[in-house]
Amino acid sequence: MRKLIIGIVFLVALGLVVDFGSAAYAEYRVSRELRAGASLTADPEVTVHGFPFLTQAWDGKYENIEIRAQGVQSDVVGEVTIESTLLGVSAPLSDLVDGSVKSLPVDHLSGRMLIDATDLGRFLDIPDLQVSAPPASKSDGTGGSGGSGMTTAGGVVLTGTVPVGPLETTVSVQADLVLDGGQVKIVASDFYFGPEGHADFTIPEPLAPAILGLFTRTIDPQELPFGVQPTQVYAEGSQIVIEGVGDNVTIDLNELQSR
Repeated sequence: MRKLIIGIVFLVALGLVVDFGSAAYAEYRVSRELRAGASLTADPEVTVHGFPFLTQAWDGKYENIEIRAQGVQSDVVGEVTIESTLLGVSAPLSDLVDGSVKSLPVDHLSGRMLIDATDLGRFLDIPDLQVSAPPASKSDGTGGSGGSGMTTAGGVVLTGTVPVGPLETTVSVQADLVLDGGQVKIVASDFYFGPEGHADFTIPEPLAPAILGLFTRTIDPQELPFGVQPTQVYAEGSQIVIEGVGDNVTIDLNELQSR
């Protein structure tokens, strides 16, 4: 009986090793294809979720594959992080392991481009830019975005040092994150004085429009994964996140960035 139990434990352990090893190799092959196709400087992270992997591989259908690539060069805002979640991916195991897979049918795709405060600051020419979400407002239902008269996808507070007349002054502005077709607009709508309503800076009224304009810009999110169209934009921590989704699509692994 003891030998039987030991034998069963050994077979289970061996099966786990084979399963995890097969998943790791498939992840590696997809990662290499993505790196080569998108001309990345490093292998992106690829994770195949779901256990056991070999059952999914046998069926040629994978529940959930996540992709994350950091330090991706963007024509718009410097470096960005690209993330994608693929649900219901169809691909033969043989194509995954031999590197011949180039396109994948996907039931549902969500893609995200994350822009951190440093790169957004370079884009706005405000090197010390800080990004944070404003406190929720019970009055307008926009999460404290202030209401600019446009459809608001999210609100954000931007803080940075800008020229105010002859002086360099650190100011905070309340901005709307707005989807306009395939573009994302950051629209500074007002100055932000903190939850208690106390200001540590003053802006002469004639200069206010020009100062707000320094924090207002349009982003063309060309680098969303696999050409997905933006459907949402919001602030998350110190980052601006632009997200898009698609259903029943076939993705090309050479187009992690679609420009």
